[in-house]
Amino acid sequence: MAGTSDLIKAIGQAIIEALRPRSSARRPTPRKPSTPRSTGTGTGSGRDYPGDFRGPPVLTYDPHPVSLPDPGEVVWTWVPYEEDHSRGKDRPVLIIGRDGDWLLGLPMTSKDHDRDAAQEASEGRYWVEVGRGPWDSSDRVSEVRVNRIIRVDPNGVRRVSAALDKARFDRVADGVRRHR
Repeated sequence: MAGTSDLIKAIGQAIIEALRPRSSARRPTPRKPSTPRSTGTGTGSGRDYPGDFRGPPVLTYDPHPVSLPDPGEVVWTWVPYEEDHSRGKDRPVLIIGRDGDWLLGLPMTSKDHDRDAAQEASEGRYWVEVGRGPWDSSDRVSEVRVNRIIRVDPNGVRRVSAALDKARFDRVADGVRRHR
């Protein structure tokens, strides 16, 4: 019967997507990402990384209960290292908006930066705690880095974990505005 429930779930998601209002921007369909490259400027999807987003972002909260990544949702994807965009690792990211056909996201961590907030600030890193969620299989408290906005290739998203509730998203948005 597992196959039947999967089919019913897929049909339900297709109906939701069909009834969902369409925006003028075409949303790319995610596909299974390739393995991140150790050379070049990969994004985990074979697409070159154009660099971190600069400037003031248009912050958007618009999660939808379908498989496409939306602003307001936590996704797992390849995140380039800040000091070397040709390298990176798979980690959770809070999607906060769009830049053309790229998503804009904030890297997340389960490391507690409250104890070393002054040291982190002296290095130019600012964090907002968002608590626990299904993006962390160990149920640890997570923090979002609010002053580094990465571009995320929608085709490089490995999975959508969960939508952040509006109150926590608004706290993160306030942190982005304060530290950008």
